[in-house]
Amino acid sequence: MKKITFVFLSIIIAFTFYSCKPKQKASAGLTADNFLKEYIDTTVRPGDDFFKYSMGKWVKDNPIPETENSWGIWKLVNEETLTRLREINEEAASAKAAKGTNEQKIGDWWYTGMDSAAIESQGIKPLQPELDMISNIKTTADVVIAVASLQTIGVSALCGIYPGQDEMNSAKFVIHLYQGGIGLPDRDYYFDTDGRTKNIREEYVKHVAKMLTMMGQDSTQSKTDAATIMRMETDLAKASRKLADLRDPYANYNKFSVDGVSKLTPSLDWKNFFEVSGVKDIDTVIVGQPEFFKQVEKSLKTESVDNWKTYLRWNLINTFADKLSSNFDKQNFYFYGTVLNGTKAQRPRWKRVLDDEENAMGFMLGQLYVQKYYSPKVKARYDLMVDNVLAAYKERIEKLDWMSDSTKQKAYAKLGTVMKKVGYPDKWRDYSTLEIDRSSYVRNAIRANKWATDFYLAKIGKPVDRTEWEMTPQTWNAYYNPSNNEIVLPAAAFIVPGMPDSLVDDAIMYGYAAGSTIGHEITHGFDDQGSQFDDQGNLKEWWTKEDREKFQQRCQGIINQFNNYVVLDSLHINGDATQGENIADLGGMLIGMDAFKKTDQYKEGKVIGGFTPLQRYFLGFALSWYGHFRDATIAMRVKTDVHSPNFLRVNGPVVNVDDWYTAFNIQPTDKMYVPDSLRVRIW
Repeated sequence: MKKITFVFLSIIIAFTFYSCKPKQKASAGLTADNFLKEYIDTTVRPGDDFFKYSMGKWVKDNPIPETENSWGIWKLVNEETLTRLREINEEAASAKAAKGTNEQKIGDWWYTGMDSAAIESQGIKPLQPELDMISNIKTTADVVIAVASLQTIGVSALCGIYPGQDEMNSAKFVIHLYQGGIGLPDRDYYFDTDGRTKNIREEYVKHVAKMLTMMGQDSTQSKTDAATIMRMETDLAKASRKLADLRDPYANYNKFSVDGVSKLTPSLDWKNFFEVSGVKDIDTVIVGQPEFFKQVEKSLKTESVDNWKTYLRWNLINTFADKLSSNFDKQNFYFYGTVLNGTKAQRPRWKRVLDDEENAMGFMLGQLYVQKYYSPKVKARYDLMVDNVLAAYKERIEKLDWMSDSTKQKAYAKLGTVMKKVGYPDKWRDYSTLEIDRSSYVRNAIRANKWATDFYLAKIGKPVDRTEWEMTPQTWNAYYNPSNNEIVLPAAAFIVPGMPDSLVDDAIMYGYAAGSTIGHEITHGFDDQGSQFDDQGNLKEWWTKEDREKFQQRCQGIINQFNNYVVLDSLHINGDATQGENIADLGGMLIGMDAFKKTDQYKEGKVIGGFTPLQRYFLGFALSWYGHFRDATIAMRVKTDVHSPNFLRVNGPVVNVDDWYTAFNIQPTDKMYVPDSLRVRIW
């Protein structure tokens, strides 16, 4: 996947939209011949730093705004989208739409989100029902009930819980229990001893104390409670698996009966928990990390009820702080925006309201935008491109000298059954039961979260709808879902900012879309994780033992390569944790290139803007990752993200591709040169 983060019962999606109006105009003066000059830094040799060469001018000319933690292609598409969405929302808010219509819900969401005066006057009052529930807790059993209730409105306290396809029976939806319950981005933040992380821990405790004080506690008690919360979270983090360890699908698949998981955590009555959550008629659950739930049991037994009440109050306020009065909102931004990400100023309210709206009812917005902006002609171009990439991948598998014929036959079967979802869904999500009004922004968010909970829980016990999408059309992202053996490519994934689709030549687009996106996602079906799922989406070994060993040896090569990359001061990339994405980047680059070589443009060999077709292909791949991040954000991503930093998503794969050396005449004296014998060969 490009970048996607899962949370309880919903997916937070990168909020962008592919603006592909048929009459879209290019930015002034830009043509297919000259637009790459906006990006290329001719003072850098391609073989010394290909990312800086191909995208360095844009990076130097476009500093990160104070309101952002990064700036790049993902932001430019987003900015264009937000402007259009604002117009739609303002029109909906001023219209007298009938209650229950999409227009009414969009308008009322916008109205309450932008009514800062009402938000300010309400303060923390909108959360009073949940605060009262927490205050009324008297026993450990009450704690469990409160956790279950809070989980349904998006408060991820104590642990993670979500319904998803059974990895070993993809036709069935089951409940998954997962590690969680911490306020810092990853378990390593609680234990790493470098100065940057130590400072974040110290700031986190101060932040929690300030938030509790703003809730009405005296400052002395707030400091004590903040220390208690940090200790409780540290206990949970200690029992949590590291990022790389979460990549093993077998190790993170542990099937329990409901009675069995109750024996794992006797203090947590799961039957009652599920009943409060709205989960009905289940007999089994999948536990990701049993050792984590042993710690949950220990914590429930040893922590006082008062400590749990403190912990739950913190989780509640932490979840909704950005939608409360300015004191909570600003303090929340200070820690999660400035301390963690280095962002200097908060984004305008209207943009944040639209981001939240996308998360709450993104497919409602997507339906409107597809009707208005998405051209069938453009969709047809990328439908065909997907077919071309699939065909190129099959040919590449046929030529592998390390994979046996028996495994190849099964690989062909899996590749041939990949479900292709391009542009937008055929069936739109039904939001008719979602209630949005003008009473309170926070209550709208709570109802939206509860709606999402009910929406996903309703899938349990029903046939899996494999036509459903989990990413809106206006999202600059894409994903591969191993349980459905599907690639999902939203319309937004194909936008080149400032250039209408009609002016983007195949060389650029095959690098930009076929390589970095389509090929990347297809390769996920055969990376270190995806290769463990068969053509029906079930976790099942289909390789020969010898082929699996050869594959793992080759994967170790890319692990070693990325382990040696250092960003910032002495911060190394985690090659093990990022291997799946790095494999997909390399595989996507190769497969997209093979598909491009079958096009007329490649065969004609015409030079455009001073670049050969093959050069433009590699520059198109780099175009998909142009941008830069604040140092604090890079540091956080290295700890928490299975994706490498953007510049390494370009420089990392190209050094293993022979055609890159030929295209740019890379010599042994160049800094990026890697001898042929040391290049990673997987696909």
